[in-house]
Amino acid sequence: MSILFFTASFNLIIPELNDFLSSLDGASLISWLIGLFTISAGISRPFSGKLADKIGRKKVMYIGIGIAIVICLLYPYSTTIWFLLTLRFLHGFSAGFFPTGATALITDILPETLRGKGMGIFGTFISLGIGLGQAFSSISADYLGINGMFYASSGLSIIALLFLLRVEETLEKPLPFKLEMLSIKSDEIIERNVAPVAIVMFLSASCSGIIFVLSPEIAKYLHIPDKGWFFLWYVISTIGVRLFMGKISDRIGRRETLLIGMILLVISMVTIGLATNKLWFTLSSVLFGVATGVSSPTIFAWTADLSPFHRRGIGAGTMFIALEFGILFGSIVTNVLYTSKFNSILNVYLFGGTMALLCVVYLIWHLLRRPSAT
Repeated sequence: MSILFFTASFNLIIPELNDFLSSLDGASLISWLIGLFTISAGISRPFSGKLADKIGRKKVMYIGIGIAIVICLLYPYSTTIWFLLTLRFLHGFSAGFFPTGATALITDILPETLRGKGMGIFGTFISLGIGLGQAFSSISADYLGINGMFYASSGLSIIALLFLLRVEETLEKPLPFKLEMLSIKSDEIIERNVAPVAIVMFLSASCSGIIFVLSPEIAKYLHIPDKGWFFLWYVISTIGVRLFMGKISDRIGRRETLLIGMILLVISMVTIGLATNKLWFTLSSVLFGVATGVSSPTIFAWTADLSPFHRRGIGAGTMFIALEFGILFGSIVTNVLYTSKFNSILNVYLFGGTMALLCVVYLIWHLLRRPSAT
């Protein structure tokens, strides 16, 4: 429940941010709304991963929630482009801390034989947060005003904090914080064992970066009032799939399950790019939901499989670094290929489909090279 409300908090504002930035004469910089957020989230991952393994999972999560509460209260004071973009950069640190601690905590409590199923449940609530947050974005902006939407976002983070208070710390013998813990060595940035997961995550997350930037734009072109329409149907389709496919990966294998998800992702990206009406756009969001419902819990479970016991925080951080930089890469490519015209959208999504296809190729190569790997 804590991850649900935390994820809903920062997703509530995403669909309306493009127009908000445009009102400040910053329409040409919309990709940086996602880009700056992901840069700071990626920068913070090595620190949050190390701290999660030192001072405790919950303390790292508290840091993330605290940042989210404060930054969302400051958004209404954004009267210039650069102040808004600065807040987006600072907001990303919240996503760099909370999910890293939460993933390490979840890994601690899940039996090894049920990791896929457990991560499926965990991922379902993340998806619910994404979908519900974005689905209610335009609604909250219409009824509460843009500033009221920002305050509501802060309120959701406070609810996440209240649920977190009831969670027990899982790290045995957490250490008191010391400044030297912020000194990061090279082997504390990346967990090498998690590298195969990171490659898959980076390639597939670039598709998410494209969707985060362009789905509100497509909704406008198709005259859909709710800019979070895409994610409403995404979450509806992904929930059941996540619960089912997480369990399947415990049986048939992580890479085999990911192959299914990445093939579906290829198809979904092409389908979204070809969408020319509301029905097609809705069906494409359902297909994307199914694709991520198959792959996301499997990626989390594979990360847990490959992370050494004493480096689970760093392992989770490695996976999230790949996520953030994949989203960043996708948003940058979108900024290059998207010309603010509807006919340029297909090129962006064809690029995303190519990235997903590279995932398929890599997974096949990995299966052939290491047929008995986890």
